[in-house]
Amino acid sequence: MDDIRDVEMVPCTDSRFLRPKRVKYTQNGVQKTWDYMHVHDSVVILIYNCRRQVFYLVKQFRPAIYMNTYHRLYGSPEEKSGVQTLPGSQGVTYELCAGIVDKDVSLKEIAQSEILEEVGFQVPLEKIEEVTSYRGNVGVAGSLQTLFYAEVTDDMRVSAGGGLKEEGELIDVVELPLADSRKFIMDPSINRPGLLLFAFMWFYDTKMSHSS
Repeated sequence: MDDIRDVEMVPCTDSRFLRPKRVKYTQNGVQKTWDYMHVHDSVVILIYNCRRQVFYLVKQFRPAIYMNTYHRLYGSPEEKSGVQTLPGSQGVTYELCAGIVDKDVSLKEIAQSEILEEVGFQVPLEKIEEVTSYRGNVGVAGSLQTLFYAEVTDDMRVSAGGGLKEEGELIDVVELPLADSRKFIMDPSINRPGLLLFAFMWFYDTKMSHSS
């Protein structure tokens, strides 16, 4: 996963997932211009094995994290003759299971499909709980993301997960024990999105408080 080589910057002339846009508007009599990115809405799922008391995270390489680290260390790569290759670990993240909304089915069905594809559990729809929805990257994208929660048991596992290889997904499934989770989510040396912190805090506040 972290064997990253031959990194180079190339023009982005089109994309399946990103659409850069520019909007002009007048706010309180002042004319303004704002650039934003039109992206898909998405679902995210916090998955917990209630019998073994472990969470399931997905570990994957994120080029945006990798290049953000490059910018911080070396400046803009467009201004250099080549991109100095960083260790691939600089772009590896730990995330919740997630997927974009690109099918004409319910959000819960998309969440169910992503759990199966990425983590390998076949979870009945009635076992998937919708937590809340919120806006992500509000200054750049503002897309709607919906958080779900699913409790699983070992007998629901039907595959090793790992994502869809035909779509180029390369995902490792990581088990995080509940006992280690608080230290994990607060460790700044680990690449993880802010949503992961929120999801775990929601779990501690709702699921753990109800069971104590």
